[in-house]
Amino acid sequence: MAEKRTIQLTINGRQHSGQVEPRRTLADFLRQDLDLTGTHLGCEHGVCGACTILLDGAAVRSCLVLAVQANGRRVETVEGLADPKGKLHPIQTAFHKHHALQCGFCTPGFLMSIVELLNTRPDIEDEDEIRTALAGNLCRCTGYSGIV
Repeated sequence: MAEKRTIQLTINGRQHSGQVEPRRTLADFLRQDLDLTGTHLGCEHGVCGACTILLDGAAVRSCLVLAVQANGRRVETVEGLADPKGKLHPIQTAFHKHHALQCGFCTPGFLMSIVELLNTRPDIEDEDEIRTALAGNLCRCTGYSGIV
């Protein structure tokens, strides 16, 4: 068994630490060690986008990031989008209003990708550009029309 390493990171504005094997993914650390199960695991190869989180503000596939690589960094998951009183993030509200989800499995990844997109390009309006930005998130239920 590999020697465990201590990691410390900020997740959704709160400090967390843990002991992890160097090969443990950030997705597994979030889901299994911290019970932040909103980050879904689909393909576990970085293709589907269901595990997308923000790492220092950038959208990344948490199934491809080792937990030790997140040491000292800032992580945002879907659980951190709503405010502390439970008021939904505007993107979550828009998803609900426009029926942009069905089974919901892909939703956390889409939400985090859209948050990053709007943080970096708040004035984006072109549908083709939005579709291109979301091309790394797969959904088998909606046909993407409600999402875009």
